Amino acid sequence: MIIDSNFKKKLFIGIFIAAVCFFIFEFYIPRSLSIKPEMAYTIEKGEGIKEIAKELKNQRLIKNSLFFKLYVLVSGKSSKLQAGTYSLSSSMSIADIVKKIAAGDVIKNYITLIEGWSIKDIIKYLEAKEIASEKEFLEAVAEDWSQEYDFLKDKPKGLDLEGYVFPDTYQVGQGQTSEEILKTILSHFDKKLVPELRAEILKQKKSIFQIITMASMIEKEVQTPEDKKMVSGILWKRITEGMPLQVDATVNYITGKHDKGVQIKDTVIDSPYNTYKYYGLPKGPISNPGMDSIQAAIYPQKSVYWYYLSATKTGETIFSKTLEEHNLAISKYLKP
Repeated sequence: MIIDSNFKKKLFIGIFIAAVCFFIFEFYIPRSLSIKPEMAYTIEKGEGIKEIAKELKNQRLIKNSLFFKLYVLVSGKSSKLQAGTYSLSSSMSIADIVKKIAAGDVIKNYITLIEGWSIKDIIKYLEAKEIASEKEFLEAVAEDWSQEYDFLKDKPKGLDLEGYVFPDTYQVGQGQTSEEILKTILSHFDKKLVPELRAEILKQKKSIFQIITMASMIEKEVQTPEDKKMVSGILWKRITEGMPLQVDATVNYITGKHDKGVQIKDTVIDSPYNTYKYYGLPKGPISNPGMDSIQAAIYPQKSVYWYYLSATKTGETIFSKTLEEHNLAISKYLKP
């Protein structure tokens, strides 16, 4: 039987078209043609194409593991697949699934860190949301990050990142480690601390660490931007004149209390954070301040005042020129 060349050509074209259609079907047509709910699927670090394809097949998310591996290879995404937890469905094609995993489009959570929270407060929050464990997060904040972020270069080596875990709302991928979360936060803070602010700190011959330490006290003491600048001016002035800062929030940081007015017995606690006992700034930050407090620490408001009282029921801050005026304010606003 003689088969002419024209028939062979048509046969080859037919086979080629059939093969292309078959691959298109396998790559771009999902396992389920009806809408199916999405499920959380986790790729562990170190898993390769073979393990991922097998598990996707076992989870009934794809029809054939071989075609998943083949698509990953022909699409050039074999080195781009990222670990994490993804929201996938059998209504998604292999191409859709690979695109999502290669893009690192993991399930997102949102966390909101509040101004004035300490690292202990942040840990409680992250544990409650089942995002990070205390042990893991403490290890992350204890690491030396100064090689990656120059704003940490003047921070004493023995201190953790208290003061630098910038309060804001962050998008966190499910399954992210504490280190990855912290890197996101530090990178954000790096952008917030713009060159103009850094230049002003340098101009004043202060360190970023000193500014953050001051801002951490201001954050815990008063609420409004105006009051923060005024209190900043008072505290910097006290340091210049050799007066003790006597910031109640530093004592509360030591004791773990949240008293509006500290007890006399607590003011004599022997701690480098006790600004009643020791002159100057405390050993380090006592909270993680927001941008209003940081700017207040950089741009203090000069005034005739030396004292302030921020514990009134209305949230009003009372400023005084003399100790006598300050004591009168305490009697008026704090004592029953």
